[in-house]
Amino acid sequence: MFNRVGRKIPEEIFGLGALPLFDSNELVKNTQRSKDRLKNSERNKILDSIETAIRETGLKDGMTISFHHHFRNGDYIINMVLNAISRMGIKDLVLAPSSLSGIHAPLINHIKSGVIRRIETSGLRGELADAISNGLMDIPIVINSHGGRARAIASGELPIDVAFLGVPSCDPAGNANGYARDHSAASECGSLGYAKVDAQHAKRVVLITDHLVDYPNTPFAIPESQVDYIVVVDAIGDPKGIMSGATRFTKNPKDLLIAQNVAEVIAASGYFIDGFSLQTGSGGASLAATRFLREKMIARNIKASFALGGITGQMVALHEEGLIKRLLDVQGFDLKADESLKNNRFHQQIDAEYYASPDNPGSAVNQLDVTVLSALEIDLDFNVNVITGSDGVIRGASGGHCDSAAGAACAIIVAPLIRGRMPTILDRVHTVVTPGCSIDVLVTDQGIAVNPRRQDLYHSLKKANLPVMSIEALMAKASQIVGIPEPIKVEDKIVGVVKYRDGSVIDVIHQVKKDS
Repeated sequence: MFNRVGRKIPEEIFGLGALPLFDSNELVKNTQRSKDRLKNSERNKILDSIETAIRETGLKDGMTISFHHHFRNGDYIINMVLNAISRMGIKDLVLAPSSLSGIHAPLINHIKSGVIRRIETSGLRGELADAISNGLMDIPIVINSHGGRARAIASGELPIDVAFLGVPSCDPAGNANGYARDHSAASECGSLGYAKVDAQHAKRVVLITDHLVDYPNTPFAIPESQVDYIVVVDAIGDPKGIMSGATRFTKNPKDLLIAQNVAEVIAASGYFIDGFSLQTGSGGASLAATRFLREKMIARNIKASFALGGITGQMVALHEEGLIKRLLDVQGFDLKADESLKNNRFHQQIDAEYYASPDNPGSAVNQLDVTVLSALEIDLDFNVNVITGSDGVIRGASGGHCDSAAGAACAIIVAPLIRGRMPTILDRVHTVVTPGCSIDVLVTDQGIAVNPRRQDLYHSLKKANLPVMSIEALMAKASQIVGIPEPIKVEDKIVGVVKYRDGSVIDVIHQVKKDS
């Protein structure tokens, strides 16, 4: 047989089977489409408005849309897109952002009007969280960890129809990043680790940017091959909102004392050797622990192989000082981290699936020696609550808490013994996010407790003359000061379902009981 360029090709070859013949007619069609696109400087991806992009994606009632939260409380994208969707009359949507913040309070109206039917996220705060805690939604929200969300998206358990992703720099073809190579972007957010998963797996991807650059925008976090449409707007977010709430550095003396204690625990743990690895989560004490660890690293001439997770300016300083060799960055916790991502060769942005998915055998959390994590509450079984407050209202996020606790060799929880007039150690936490079997040490301002499962750590810390006591003794100490709190009163209605990182349900959140 002869193909379209006149070459004689056998119909079949042993070991290879039938051979498809080259067809120039099909080639001409494909080539012409490519050449037509290249003649257009906008590569046919830039649209004139968010409404146009919504129409082009084919978004319809009942579909699932996603967003990332790298701007945290400075995000403009979610409200901007939902307002457009509302104007277009689309309803009954599943909203699946990586997290929600106080700035997203306008979503309350979209829930009431039927635009949003269900929410699946890592956490939420502010007025929206308060309204949902008080029974706003008919269907409970679903709370995933960051690794659990990535797993669900990649496996198809949480299919995304359209991802709307705010990107601080983008070229006309869709190569995008969380910063601009020319340093002129007004809305940088650093790593796009959570957006990368959405871009890879969503059926349609719309990038929204306020900084269009020439092709090719390299390096890029999101490649053009994953992008369908681009919309240019005046502003996508306020970088000042990145370092807010749980990611602010603390000046609280109690938090600083806890941070010092954490450094002592790490130093005595047996994991503090040259080449160790670490992650520090959100919350003042856990973030501050990095700076106290620096002194011990210098004194013992110890360097960390890598730091993981949300990267802070403190970690960047240690990296630039040569004390941390590599930074694996799934999200920037401050503007110094964002700047470092541009300038430091060994500061690498990673996606959330590589970071923490339990389905990924190469997940980076499995390489952690030490992780330092905050808590709102912890109970006598070392179960940790990081999502509901002492009033039962949702005011936090699962985040990567249970992911890094499960992966790390030594998971350290930090919390003041008393917060306000409430003890942080209870018989039973209101909401379990991270199971006690993956927690190793609790560090407070008035003592340290070691999970009985870890007798090796207990003996190491006692040998270092640290103030180790049972968690029951710590709870008794708090009770002597503030007493034992009354149980939170709740309604029968379930307003939230908390999933563990593997997709199983670890707890449910009930509607808070209204005062009669």
